[in-house]
Amino acid sequence: QGRLVESGGGLVQTGDSLRLSCAASGRTFTNVMGWFRQAPGKEREFVAGIRRSSSDTYYEDSVKGRFTISKDNYKNTVYLQMNGLKPEDTAVYYCAARSGIDVPAIASEYVYWGQGTQVTVSS
Repeated sequence: QGRLVESGGGLVQTGDSLRLSCAASGRTFTNVMGWFRQAPGKEREFVAGIRRSSSDTYYEDSVKGRFTISKDNYKNTVYLQMNGLKPEDTAVYYCAARSGIDVPAIASEYVYWGQGTQVTVSS
């Protein structure tokens, strides 16, 4: 089956940077990989997505210009570089994967999920 394992979360201050990693194994390293986040009391929301075959990237409006999604196909790993972090970025960040070519912003469209990594940004 395989799995997705996130790492790189932590507690930082406003304006700091973090890089999240998502290591995929088995069938979970599919063509479409995404990052979602979920803050307490809120729904899981799309943050960024990437299409492995073309390297096309997609971002939620509030992170454009601050976050960058990238991939290393040799390492079966997807990254989320987060710069200029704000308190409103505080959430559990999840890596997700799905087959196909579409990069949907809907969590239910993704088949595989990691366990999540906590990102906390203090003001």
